[in-house]
Amino acid sequence: MKEKKGVKEKVMAEICEVCGLPKDLCVCGEISKGQQRIRVRLEKRKWNRPVTVIEGLDVKSVDIGKLAAQLKAYCACGGTAKNNQILLQGDHREKTKEKLIELGFSEENIEVQ
Repeated sequence: MKEKKGVKEKVMAEICEVCGLPKDLCVCGEISKGQQRIRVRLEKRKWNRPVTVIEGLDVKSVDIGKLAAQLKAYCACGGTAKNNQILLQGDHREKTKEKLIELGFSEENIEVQ
């Protein structure tokens, strides 16, 4: 309770619109992570350079910019997040899968090509 000039006010916790739980107890983000079909594949780009492409992420529930930064730091490489994909410079398919599992994504729903 907050006190404001001798008057006590009750502060209500914010409620999630999806599950109805308070925001600090909300599990919607974790549930959505388990339901996403993520594809991790290798592409050859200009001058035959390998690029790891991560796609299938739900941009509404996952901040792909933040996720891209975490993956780039973990793989020690450059990259970007655009067009609902994460692009990492080099072949980092297995490391990417390990990190996604560590971040709470379901192993069964991560397809490495």
